Amino acid sequence: MAVAADGSGGGWLQPYDDARGTPSGPVAAAPDLAAEVAHREAHDAPRWLWASTAAVYPALLRAGVRLSRCHDLELTEALLLGYAGRWGEPRSVAAALARRAGAPVPPDPPPPPARPPGDPQGSLFDLAPAASADTLADLGLAYADQRRRIAATGAPERFRLLVAAESAGALVAAEMGHDGLPWRADEHDRVLSQLLGPRAPGGALPARLARLSAAIAEALHAPGLHPDSPAELRRAFARAGIRLPDTRAWSLRGVDHPAAPLVLEYKELYRVWSAHGWSWCDTWVHQGRFRPEYVPAGVVSGRWATRGGGALQIPKVVRRAVVADDGWRLVVADAGQLEPRVLAAVSGDTGLAAAAATGDLYAALAAESFDGDRARAKVALLGAMYGQTGGAALPAVAVLRQRYPEAWRYVEQAARTGQAGGLVRSWLGRTCPPASAAWYDLDTGGAAEVPALDGDGARREAAARARGRFTRNFVIQATAAEWALALLGVLRARLRGCAAQLVFFQHDEVVVHCPADEAEAVTAAAHEAADRAGRLLFGDVTVRFPLDVSVVRCYADA
Repeated sequence: MAVAADGSGGGWLQPYDDARGTPSGPVAAAPDLAAEVAHREAHDAPRWLWASTAAVYPALLRAGVRLSRCHDLELTEALLLGYAGRWGEPRSVAAALARRAGAPVPPDPPPPPARPPGDPQGSLFDLAPAASADTLADLGLAYADQRRRIAATGAPERFRLLVAAESAGALVAAEMGHDGLPWRADEHDRVLSQLLGPRAPGGALPARLARLSAAIAEALHAPGLHPDSPAELRRAFARAGIRLPDTRAWSLRGVDHPAAPLVLEYKELYRVWSAHGWSWCDTWVHQGRFRPEYVPAGVVSGRWATRGGGALQIPKVVRRAVVADDGWRLVVADAGQLEPRVLAAVSGDTGLAAAAATGDLYAALAAESFDGDRARAKVALLGAMYGQTGGAALPAVAVLRQRYPEAWRYVEQAARTGQAGGLVRSWLGRTCPPASAAWYDLDTGGAAEVPALDGDGARREAAARARGRFTRNFVIQATAAEWALALLGVLRARLRGCAAQLVFFQHDEVVVHCPADEAEAVTAAAHEAADRAGRLLFGDVTVRFPLDVSVVRCYADA
């Protein structure tokens, strides 16, 4: 069912034949779009076709409407462009149609600024671009073109699963942003006060940070020093005879100076105060909920990002403020050793798969190949996946290479492809950025500095190695992100009809807020969803994807 909003609460609908991907009925005007969508969902439960979940679904949620399935054209277009090696090109419906017609491609409109809860929402569909009945024809043309291109991929069934998982994840992201993570502002204040001292007026440094700042300045004989300024810190240490390459924690830990431990403590506390302090709580927590804006596939590996609020970097100490409502619980499900298990599944290595059929993969590897040394087994496997194959890791990696050749061959092939400037893909078909694009850090999505490719031989070789490490990790991390999306989608379906709500998701951890008497059922649903996600992606394999599930009142206790 295709849907377009007119920006004032109304819109248009048109039924589609899901098997053929073509219209099966006329365009119908809907003066009250939310009511009409709710009616169709209740009676037909169709797959909704729209330009962007982020643009349309939040308004439906505010109107009390929840949907089961959708096809997000913009997210799908991004996947298809990436598959074709055109990563980063405009992905809007207008851009897709222009590209299809050979016309100039318009740029995507800039995203609206992140809006904390409590900001005026404007009209019901204030995020949706102005549309008309003709918009449905554009949606249909773009959808037909995407179906054709998906069928032309190397593994269409896998790619269709990727599109379905990505679209389902977009629904989950919007719902989590709408429902919010339970957050006790009073508990947050108590945690901050214990950690930093009372809140200072006017946004000034709290007492503990002020004392540390003064102590650092005294130790470095630098009156007026601002310890939060890397440039000032480096100059102050230089005057003390210590040259620092930077002021990161690992550089400071090796410094023999009384100011160094003070700076480390200051940086840790300053990060909490500046990123998740009182001002953050005032801005982002309303009516007992933290409601960030999640960005599905905000990182090139398919992992999520957020726009505003720092939801994916909540410090452990601050998690004490995440407390379930009275009579409710938080069910926290964490997939242990996910990426090594993914490697076992995608490589088809029978030895590694046998180890991954157990609860503790590293312990099984250790018993099998490392004389019971779990630490060596972990170093070897992580070294293989992340490219840390030299130095102290070399002997352990050598054992892994000999005992699990298919797993080793899988990541080595990805590394060689990347070093040669080629593209690698996840299990379902998500494609890494081409070598000519900016190079990215998988964990943050930020551009990583690497040597230029047009320099001398040593610089080219260093750049190629960096590219190889990226692609070696991409094939595993992107596939792990796909498994996590499948987990989310299956768990969301399992929870329909319950009061339970998915309220937080970070890489391989899911948090569900539910009535206490539903906690046992939610726990069972999470385990079932993990098993089902593995089978959806990899079929009937021996690899297990166990979850560590905790039922708690406070997130910090998980």
